[in-house]
Amino acid sequence: MTSQHSKTSVAAISIFASGGMAAAKFVVGFAIGSLALISEALHSSIDLVATIITWAVVRVSDKPADDEHHYGHGKLESISALGVTALLYVLAGGILVEAYSRLREGTSPPTISAVPFVVLVIDIVVNLWRARALHRAARETRSQALAADALHFASDVMGSFAVIVGLILAGLGFWWGDAAAAAAVAVMIAGLGLRMAGSTVQTLVDRAPEGAQDKATAAIRSVPGVIDVERLRVRMVGATTFIDAIAKVPRTYPIDRVEDIKRNAQAAVGKAFGDADLTFTTVPVARNNETVRDRIMVIARNSGLAVHHVTVHDLGAKLIVGIDLEVDGEMQLVAAHDVANTLERNIKEEFGEDVEVDVHIEPLEPELPFGVDAPPERVQTIAAALAGYARDGEIHDIHNVRVRNTDAGEVVNFHCRAVPSMSVIKVHEQVDAIERALRRAFPSVKRVISHAEPPRA
Repeated sequence: MTSQHSKTSVAAISIFASGGMAAAKFVVGFAIGSLALISEALHSSIDLVATIITWAVVRVSDKPADDEHHYGHGKLESISALGVTALLYVLAGGILVEAYSRLREGTSPPTISAVPFVVLVIDIVVNLWRARALHRAARETRSQALAADALHFASDVMGSFAVIVGLILAGLGFWWGDAAAAAAVAVMIAGLGLRMAGSTVQTLVDRAPEGAQDKATAAIRSVPGVIDVERLRVRMVGATTFIDAIAKVPRTYPIDRVEDIKRNAQAAVGKAFGDADLTFTTVPVARNNETVRDRIMVIARNSGLAVHHVTVHDLGAKLIVGIDLEVDGEMQLVAAHDVANTLERNIKEEFGEDVEVDVHIEPLEPELPFGVDAPPERVQTIAAALAGYARDGEIHDIHNVRVRNTDAGEVVNFHCRAVPSMSVIKVHEQVDAIERALRRAFPSVKRVISHAEPPRA
């Protein structure tokens, strides 16, 4: 059964029960002349009106958001609850006035028989069942309108007990018992209205549910990549929890990583609240453990520049920075130089004017350069040359040699082996020497990519 069907079904059953019990109490109350029982009948009539309103409202409140109601229609439940509260106050006031009049002037007690007691006992049983069913449905669907209805019928039970006590007192000869019971019913109705009004007004003025802010903050902070939650706001619209959050994330993260954080935050909040609508905004911030290279890469990325081979040297009181900047190969030097100067200025603004920055300008390589495999004899020639360069060093077993011809020149890939205990620095130095020797011997080679690995077991 869907949430919408559950709410409307319970509300519809409640309508028939309210109507039947109100009619029965009216008939018996007028028949025996009991103000207390008539007051209970009026209370049940108000409940009938409230239940009809609830039934109508819950059919609308679950409708999704539209062009005119961006947060859905859930507030209709709160408005309906406020309207029912007003009816309760009107009823309580009328009953109190009539009860006071009877107590002041004195009236004959009602005619006592078993009929009103039977009606009241049935009313208590029906109201207990309705209150339990409505409370369960309200908890499952988080419907404020159903919760208000459940509270009505729970209070009706107390009102019925008060009427029973009043009738017993009247039967024992205390003429004022019936009017006093009616006044007690009015006070209960007023207390119920006050409780409902407080809860409804808090929802209408967007008061955050108790503990919701801490709960949502903890859920978002648990997401990997979130440094902190800068601001978080929570409000209820019907059964839906709307959360607006601004979270701090590392500024070095790429966009796709930030999108992952957003999705994980939505999942975490959904797990904590169930039906939640999260608006999640990220603010990039610098972390304390950012390296100089990280900060330079952020500067370049924020300017939309492609850089690589960033080298940083610390000379004590001075930083030396070297960067390879890629620009369009067809760009004129004067324009490329302006781009490089702007990058240098941005770096100095970040680190201070005394930082030394040198930018090497080179043409931006195509994202997918066209290439074809070189002839087998060319591959054999380059493979033999590589094996010769490695003969006298600690790099050996040159294999898996591939050569491709591209518009920019030849690209060579090869694998080699080294002693497992060699350090990465030493392996890199020796492999780099082989690559340089190859490029000197074959000027057409644009790039060499090597992969070193330990010997086979």
